[in-house]
Amino acid sequence: MAVCVPKGYLMAGVHCRIKRALRNEDLALVMSETPAVAAGVYTLNIVCAAPVTLDRSRTPSDRIRAVAICSGVANACTGEQGLRDAEEMARLAAAACGAEADQALVLSTGMIGVHLPMDKVAQGISAAAVKLGRSETSLVAAARGMLTTDTIHKLAGRTVTIAGHEIQITGMAKGAAMMGPNMATMLGLILTDAALTPERAQNALGAATEESFNCMSVDGHMSTNDTTLLLANGAAGGEPLEGDDLAAFQTALDEVCVDLAKAIAGDGEGATHLITIEVGGCADRQSALQIAKTVANSPLVKTALYGADPNWGRIVSAAGYAGVPFNPNGVTLRLNGFLLYEKGSPVEFDGQAVSASIRDNRDTLIQLEFSEGTAGRRFWTADLTAEYVRLNADYHT
Repeated sequence: MAVCVPKGYLMAGVHCRIKRALRNEDLALVMSETPAVAAGVYTLNIVCAAPVTLDRSRTPSDRIRAVAICSGVANACTGEQGLRDAEEMARLAAAACGAEADQALVLSTGMIGVHLPMDKVAQGISAAAVKLGRSETSLVAAARGMLTTDTIHKLAGRTVTIAGHEIQITGMAKGAAMMGPNMATMLGLILTDAALTPERAQNALGAATEESFNCMSVDGHMSTNDTTLLLANGAAGGEPLEGDDLAAFQTALDEVCVDLAKAIAGDGEGATHLITIEVGGCADRQSALQIAKTVANSPLVKTALYGADPNWGRIVSAAGYAGVPFNPNGVTLRLNGFLLYEKGSPVEFDGQAVSASIRDNRDTLIQLEFSEGTAGRRFWTADLTAEYVRLNADYHT
């Protein structure tokens, strides 16, 4: 896994006092040295933030030069002023990169219903423009600039050789709660030096999202700000990818997005376990996804795993109310490889051994097999802990 800055990009992250915490980066600026193709996927929440409205209107595109990201204030539910602020944030970012006003995109995350402190945003963009670089330090600072309650910054990357050109794909993301996306992660930015057309970039991002960010949840709460952007500036050389070359790029992009999705689920607020749910034997992939998502969002399943309790009844019953018809006598369940339930009946198992396998490992694997067909899906979530409740009870106060 290679995580480095793709060719033709510069970036920086700075602290400009948007967030209460001292010294933590709260603004990032990313610049492409040449106009880049840009694609985006966005929240399906009817109540969407001003940055989502702006970016939707500008993607897909073949002329984006800059992305500005701020954390601490979401600029959501802020009316016409919020839209003007998003446009001004984009204008400032574009000007700092020597671009036209409509050649920039913006991302924001944080408190809902609060107007952006535009004086601090302007100061932060100016400070970031001076520090733009392509080093690992610059990459990490930019990734940190989009964090809120995350405990770690999230980066993933792949280096692949396609059609004789070395291509880099690098993604950064944030997310720890208010997360049950039906399009993307909380915030994500994926950069590549591959050459893509706007249409192919949009299709590639949509396909990657479907197998990664749409298969991940912490609490089932869809944000107002969910956005993932893909920028492709073609600096690696060559013509826009197509055919087998495009398929090879898609595979690498999928892997980057899956890595980021797992990192987000594993960093769920207060989480002590990353839970992978594998559902198989379904009539179709959508049915498998619906069952996996229902199990993932069950508070009873999540709290049982926090307590290292192999309470298989909670898992099976959650599958049963997913709204997907299946034969109850055809269901088999394994937890961390231990067979707990087979073809509709419980089996004897060593409860202490199963409990220890949960308690002693951060990764937990639930495998549900049905008898309806051959389709399956993977889904990632986190356990539900007392710390999650504390963090969200105290978030605003």
